[in-house]
Amino acid sequence: MLAFLAAATTVAMSGSGAAAVAAEPKATTSYTYTSRPGDFIGEGRTGSYKEPGSTFTLHQPEPAIDPGLVRVNVNDGAGVSWDITLAAPHGERLHPGVYREAERADSRTGWAPGLSVHGDGRACSDVYGQFSINQIQTDVSGTVTALDASFTQRCDAPDNPPLTGTVKYRVYPLSYQYSSDPGDWIGSGTSKSYTGSTTRFGLTNNYDGTLTYTVNGKRDDWSIDLAAPKDQTLTAGRTYQSNDTGTNGAATLDASGNAHGCTSTGEFTITRLSVDGEGNVTALAATFIQQCEGSTAALRGTIHYHA
Repeated sequence: MLAFLAAATTVAMSGSGAAAVAAEPKATTSYTYTSRPGDFIGEGRTGSYKEPGSTFTLHQPEPAIDPGLVRVNVNDGAGVSWDITLAAPHGERLHPGVYREAERADSRTGWAPGLSVHGDGRACSDVYGQFSINQIQTDVSGTVTALDASFTQRCDAPDNPPLTGTVKYRVYPLSYQYSSDPGDWIGSGTSKSYTGSTTRFGLTNNYDGTLTYTVNGKRDDWSIDLAAPKDQTLTAGRTYQSNDTGTNGAATLDASGNAHGCTSTGEFTITRLSVDGEGNVTALAATFIQQCEGSTAALRGTIHYHA
């Protein structure tokens, strides 16, 4: 059994069966980096590695001594290798969040977190940086089994050119993004993105067949209700015409944010979807467009919940 530390993940029973079986989401394992000219590690280059073309190994070198330290090794099979080491402050374990003022991982002092990114035989003597943990999962023994993180590292001086990158090991997407037109009542013309380093996400299967996706972070609260038309089930690959109540043969779409709600019409598309043996949705990816009170101004959103 996996312990999911990235977000609040609520899945309630659904007596009506919220969805039909569709293509299972696939986990991602990848490493990407961008280096500014003058950076010692990346030498001004960019790179991208992904399974199965490259081999990834995640391990905890000394779990009994330093349980908060995790290392990912990347080998492209052609002689190029990378090591990405992330460490919580001494005595702590990694969890979703932003870790600032990071020092070299194997020599961090005080309560500083640790970061060390080595590439192609090159390593920093000292590190100035930060990293974000978007998702992290452990098994029952506390061993890390999945990781999604991003980092910024500067070698040897805080004003030296940076190396930035992302590392993902057997994780599924988890995020929410929206944009809104000027005049839209819900988004008020703003745009924003949310990830697990700053935000908690939830997915609830309600007894009436409605799915509720919740987003809490960055001083915001969002709730998006989705449901197929009456006597139907949600299906991946299908676009539904909708209103906020699911009446008149329409599907249900009701997106509200920060206590702003409305009578609405719109549409949404289910791009990925997975269910368990009892018919509860466990993974969801969708896009939507909603318009309030007959306005032409629209709110547009993209949902990724482990899919």
